[in-house]
Amino acid sequence: MPTAKDPLIVAISSRALFDLEESHRVFEEAGVDEYCRYQIERENELLLPGVAFPLVKKLLALNTLLEGQRRVEVVLISRNSADTGLRIFSSIDHYKLDITRAAFSGGESPYRYVPSFDANLFLSADPRDVVNALDAGIAAATILPSQGGRNTGDQLRIAFDGDAVLFSDDAERVYRERGLAEFAESERTSAHTPLPGGPFKDVLAALHAIQSEFPAADSPIRTALITARAAPAHERVIRTLRAWKIRIDEAVFLGGLPKGRFLDTFGADIFFDDQQGHCDSTRAHVPTGHVPHGIANRA
Repeated sequence: MPTAKDPLIVAISSRALFDLEESHRVFEEAGVDEYCRYQIERENELLLPGVAFPLVKKLLALNTLLEGQRRVEVVLISRNSADTGLRIFSSIDHYKLDITRAAFSGGESPYRYVPSFDANLFLSADPRDVVNALDAGIAAATILPSQGGRNTGDQLRIAFDGDAVLFSDDAERVYRERGLAEFAESERTSAHTPLPGGPFKDVLAALHAIQSEFPAADSPIRTALITARAAPAHERVIRTLRAWKIRIDEAVFLGGLPKGRFLDTFGADIFFDDQQGHCDSTRAHVPTGHVPHGIANRA
């Protein structure tokens, strides 16, 4: 788990940070040579912000609030070559994003550089790279195309699903294998036994460490748990977070209700969920990252 002064290191793909869908279409349809020509011819044209751009901007802004402390670092990870990546770095400079480290993999999977940068979190538009990161024990999510609303306030607001995201999928396995009644009974009898951590436990811990340096009423970060769980399965979740000594600002136990409207209410800059069906729904409301982890993602 990160210590109080460890920086949160976020590796992000160029397609998650900027709108590169047209460029990617050229690559898919015409191949790498045409793609290179396309990018070089447009290297003086600024890229538009992508789905994760507002999130990255708010993450980097945290460094300006703690004088002399760099608590967040964002690293660019891209399949581009250094040559075709010039357009990306020009856009980074234009938008005044404090991103100085990058890896351009020249068409090969850039995932292999993520562990080398000691990243705590990897955000990508490529599900294959995301699965590789999760298998290596790194929190990761596929950033999905989204036209959902944006939180225009200065505060960074991040929402998480519970099982298979913040927590392990142990409880989810009980539900899928034995049904709702046995899941509820299992959670009731295990209410005082903390759940094992999931892939995003350390991300929440890193956010909590930054939050701890500010008065609660003036925190630049607000977190939420938005879960399909309902009473009596809520108690184990609350006691688990208490045992971890990790703060969660808001918790919504939906009992199976759709999550989108509640994420609108919270004003999430991003929401992380393990179930593709939930993600397909919530990305119409807020930027969403699919976490392909746990039993829900196994054929």
